[in-house]
Amino acid sequence: MSVLPKNKMKILAFAEQRNGQFKKVAFEVVKAAKTIADQMNAEVVALVVGNNIASIAGQLGGYGASKVIVVEDSKLELYSTTAYSKVIAEIAATESAEVILLPASAMGKDVGPRISVKLNAGLAVDCTALNANGGTITATRPVYAGKGMVDVTIKTQTKIFSLRPNVFTAGNSSAATAAVETKKVELSDTDFSAVVKEVKQSSGKKDVAEADIIVSGGRGLKGPEHFKMIEDLAGSLNAAVGASRAVVDAGWRPHDEQVGQTGKTVSPSLYVAVAISGAVQHLAGMSSSKYIVAINKDKDAPIFTVADYGIVGDAFEVVPAVTAEIKKLLGK
Repeated sequence: MSVLPKNKMKILAFAEQRNGQFKKVAFEVVKAAKTIADQMNAEVVALVVGNNIASIAGQLGGYGASKVIVVEDSKLELYSTTAYSKVIAEIAATESAEVILLPASAMGKDVGPRISVKLNAGLAVDCTALNANGGTITATRPVYAGKGMVDVTIKTQTKIFSLRPNVFTAGNSSAATAAVETKKVELSDTDFSAVVKEVKQSSGKKDVAEADIIVSGGRGLKGPEHFKMIEDLAGSLNAAVGASRAVVDAGWRPHDEQVGQTGKTVSPSLYVAVAISGAVQHLAGMSSSKYIVAINKDKDAPIFTVADYGIVGDAFEVVPAVTAEIKKLLGK
């Protein structure tokens, strides 16, 4: 079992899991921590929070963690913003971690500010790049609803960075292993500000925050029944289904599919926007996609300003034709 040198700076990487399985972004955060640690001669300590999750902890060594701390409690099986933030802050303090990396997922965006207050630490959110030079970490993050990018540094002793999913590549796991250490954080009923009564999950549904390909539909589809063709196109591409805010507000699709400033920020390899005009709030959530394809009958729609490929036409004619051609090419 390896022992961390006491004189090395520590970077704490929070590895998000759900139902005993690591989210893809967990590996991205740990690998990003390892990259920064190599630049700063630091050590990576990963943190896993939940219940009955010790068995999965060791695999984080393959992404760069030298040690994995596990905090297990039956009360932590379901996420609680107050309890999780207390656990992360306490472990960061006891480990004397000077840098904390979180995913810019729904969970990371929720606990980040709370941890920042507890540790009196600066927080840079939704980072798309990190670079260490001379002991200083510089983060690149979007500003003005994604219209610009800015490089920032944090001056507080403890520094927190949340990383945009699908931007930092985790790569393949190595054969490396990590020492696993179980720690206890005392939790009382007052540490749980809300009680979860029921959890509903859609079976087999891809999360837009982690999907490599996303097909999103907008208000131009005229009704929820027409999202069937979005689902068909997504199915042919093995993609996740996304939606604009107008669609979600109208009750056509669930909020967990919403892409945009008030929904989920995504960075897939391919983003297909169907009948979405491209309001600034939507562009802020998907403009960092590697390739963007827009299908819209309005040639002046703002979505075309960020699209790599555009089709000006009626979605009700274009999408079924594209779906049929993809299925033909793939032999489906």
